[in-house]
Amino acid sequence: MLGGLIRFSTRHRGVVIALGFVVLLWGLSTVARARLDIFPEFAPPQVSIQTEAPGLAPEQVELLVTKPIEDVIVGVRDLRLVRSQSIQGLSVVTAYLGQGADVY
Repeated sequence: MLGGLIRFSTRHRGVVIALGFVVLLWGLSTVARARLDIFPEFAPPQVSIQTEAPGLAPEQVELLVTKPIEDVIVGVRDLRLVRSQSIQGLSVVTAYLGQGADVY
């Protein structure tokens, strides 16, 4: 089978060159239409909300600050995941959005 391919290629050089040229043009047109980025973004779009609540214990921060923010964020379009952390006097809520989501 490989021998037949070699014989055909040596006898019909013009056909092989034309096929190579067609493949080259197809590849160049594909590259021209491809959406390329020098430094593509691999991390999903995210929004982080940090709220200070001086003097509050972590349980109070969770109840009075973090939970109300999470309840409001749940309605955001393209929302994939919400993570939160409540510590002494600080609430951090991070919302991860789907690819292509507008964070503004």
